[in-house]
Amino acid sequence: MSARNGRKGGTIIIKRIEEAAHGHHGGAWKVAYADFVTAMMAFFLLMWLLNATDEEKRRGLADYFSMANLMAQSTSGSGQPFGGRTPHDPGPMTASTGRPEVQVGPVTVLDIEEDDSTTPATPMTRHDGPLGETETEARRTLATPEGARAGPAPPREAPAAHPAERPDPEQLRESELRAELARREQAAFEQAAEQLRQAVETDPALADMARQLMVEQVPEGLRIQLLDAERQPMFALGGTVLNERARALMTRVAQVIQRLPNAIAIAGHTDATPFRGTGSNWDLSADRANATRRLLTEAGVGEARMRSVSGQADRDLLIRDQPTNPGNRRVSITLIRQVPPDAPTR
Repeated sequence: MSARNGRKGGTIIIKRIEEAAHGHHGGAWKVAYADFVTAMMAFFLLMWLLNATDEEKRRGLADYFSMANLMAQSTSGSGQPFGGRTPHDPGPMTASTGRPEVQVGPVTVLDIEEDDSTTPATPMTRHDGPLGETETEARRTLATPEGARAGPAPPREAPAAHPAERPDPEQLRESELRAELARREQAAFEQAAEQLRQAVETDPALADMARQLMVEQVPEGLRIQLLDAERQPMFALGGTVLNERARALMTRVAQVIQRLPNAIAIAGHTDATPFRGTGSNWDLSADRANATRRLLTEAGVGEARMRSVSGQADRDLLIRDQPTNPGNRRVSITLIRQVPPDAPTR
């Protein structure tokens, strides 16, 4: 009876739940963190380099990561960038190894050694001429005739067949400078001459003396001449004192020429009429030139600018076919050129 009751007891159910296997956790974040730490280290290294280097070395670092010299076939970073030297620096760069080369004449072919890794990059300099030429070579190229540029450059040791075709760059630069100075001086002379003419023509008291004023440019410089006219002399007959009208005209001349820095040469001239009394036309012309000098200095022209004061008598007639014409009696004031326009370059 008891065994039967034991077999008919409650059913025992055993439930087994099988879970799927999961992978290992905790590895991916370490890779991301390592990348982050690496980036931060690179960032702080960059900050340290920027703080520890000057502008010249930073420029070298920048050139290390960029191919600045497009004509060179060496690897980027050659040419001692960490020493502050870059391909933009003037002058040649030295390398620990390599075969020295000597280039004669303008550089037209780029010579690259077989071992590019140890050869410094070809230095690049600022140039205004064709690619591969320095400023000096560009000057020489511009100074060379077109027909001579096509041929190969002759060795520097060999004498040139036509030296005038290839002037030295220093002489060319000096010649250009002298030409510019001469041009400016010429413009200053033209401006002074125009100002003097306008000052005389617009002054009612001097307008009738405009025909007694002659302004011209001569090889020596700017020449201003005050002439006698019929019944309108500047000096009394045989005298050395300027009359009032001539003094007013001379004062206007002084106001114009005192603005220029040129040295001054004054010369007195007479006609061929023989001098009466003691003395001669030489003495008279010299005394009139000296009287003109005194008036110019009184009007503000510096005494140190006076180069010469001379009397020419009747040896340099203005109107040669009329030796006794009043126009031959004159005083000439010459502003001497500082730069002759066609002076040869030494």
